[in-house]
This record gives sequence, C-alpha cells and structure tokens, in this order.
Amino acid sequence: MEIDVKFLQRLDNVEVKDGSVNSDHPMRKVTYQVAFEPTGWSKERAEKVAGLFDEMAETWKDKDFDSRVLPVLDAIERGGIERGGTGLELGCGTGAYSELLSTHFDSLLCVDISFEMLVRSTSTGGFRVRGDGSNLPVPTGSVSGLFCVNTLLFPLEVDRVLSGDGYLVWVSTSGNQTPIYLSPADVYAALGGKFVGVSSEAGQGTWSVFRRR
Repeated sequence: MEIDVKFLQRLDNVEVKDGSVNSDHPMRKVTYQVAFEPTGWSKERAEKVAGLFDEMAETWKDKDFDSRVLPVLDAIERGGIERGGTGLELGCGTGAYSELLSTHFDSLLCVDISFEMLVRSTSTGGFRVRGDGSNLPVPTGSVSGLFCVNTLLFPLEVDRVLSGDGYLVWVSTSGNQTPIYLSPADVYAALGGKFVGVSSEAGQGTWSVFRRR
C-alpha cells in the first residue's frame, strides 16, 4: 500500500503521544515499508522525500547533534569493528557525523538524496555525493563499513555493496523515539537472516553492528 509522503511533513516536529512516538505514526509505516516491501520505494516517493529534505536543509544544521553523537561513538568503540577501508555514510545530511566517521576509514563517501543538504554541509570529512539509498553509486562488494544513522534501510543494497567481511552500523540516536526507526530485531529480519549482529545503548540512542554469517 502506498503511503503519501505528505505524512513525512517536518520530521523535526513529530507528533508525540504520552512521551513516545506512536508505533502507528506514518513515518514508522514508511520506514517499515521501505525495509520489508518490494514496492515500498519508488521514483515518485524518492523525489518527494528529496524535496522534503531540501526544504528543511537551511535549518537542519542548527539541530543539537552534539547530544546525539554518543551512540555513534559507542558503536565505533565497542561494536567490534576495525578501522580502515572504505566507508559509506548513507543519509549524511549536512555532515553532522561525517568528520567523525572520516577518521575511522581510509576513505569515506557521504551520500544523501537531498542536494540542498549536501551543499550546506559544514564537514570537511568525506566526499559528498547525491544518491539514492536503493541504488548506491558504488561497485558491488566495495564497502568496508556502511553507517546508517537515522535513515531508511535498503536491505538489498546493504547486501550488494558490503564486502565479504563488511559491516552495517545501524544507529537510532533517540532510540525508539527516533521517527525513522527500526528496532535491531527489525533490521535483522529485514536483512533476511544473512547477517548476525550485536546491539547496545548509549545515552538516549541505540546502535547495532551487523556482519554476514
């Protein structure tokens, strides 16, 4: 079932009920569709999402990202992942985490569907490219580590781009309050049993690291 992307309006002003993001919130449904349904992502939806984030780009860099970096740091430090190789940051936005991630890899590609987000990046880390998460601009098996921080999951592309010993780092910086959210169990299921992982919490966020079986 196609959900109109008007439901994605203003992710920074998500409706909260009883102190938590409702599990029936439309953004959750979109995230689940993209991860689990073959028709969950379309050219039309991609264009609408790109347009939405283009509109929000001017003020995106003003968000308090410093308070959200802890789960990213913790995943790097305790997730059992090696430094070096080629990294890819999907949904990099204005580059809040790009400089940190660029110190972890020999080279880092920062990808976002929003051109306006990319041109407003304040980070000097990594090489920024406009791209769609369902069709990443990298060769098969070329990525050592794929970081997805508060972004959509495209399981087929995860499987395609990661090298044999590559890993996926899935971070929700506000835990289950994150609008674009899948639980670690959901990510495991979406990857179709091809990966195994470890998960933990840091600050208000959660992180998981998945490797091929």
